[in-house]
Amino acid sequence: MPKPVSRSKTKKAVRKRFKITASGKVLRSQSSRRHLMSSKSAKRKRHLSKMAGVDRTDVARIKANLAQNIHLGLDLKGG
Repeated sequence: MPKPVSRSKTKKAVRKRFKITASGKVLRSQSSRRHLMSSKSAKRKRHLSKMAGVDRTDVARIKANLAQNIHLGLDLKGG
C-alpha cells in the first residue's frame, strides 16, 4: 500500500482572520471595534472599520497557514 502524501491543511482560525488580495497582500481587521463604541468618534469608528495591512514579518507565517487555499486560488473569506 503506498504511503499517503502529506499536505498542509488550512488553519481555520487564520482563514477567518485574514484575507489575501489579488496582488498577494495580506489584510487584517483592526482592533477596538467590539465594545465601548459610544466613547469613540464617528470618524474613528469609520477608519477602524477598514482593513489594515499585516506587518511584513508576519506575512510568510500567515501564508503558510493558508497554503491550501493560496495554491488552489480559492476565495479565502468563505462563501
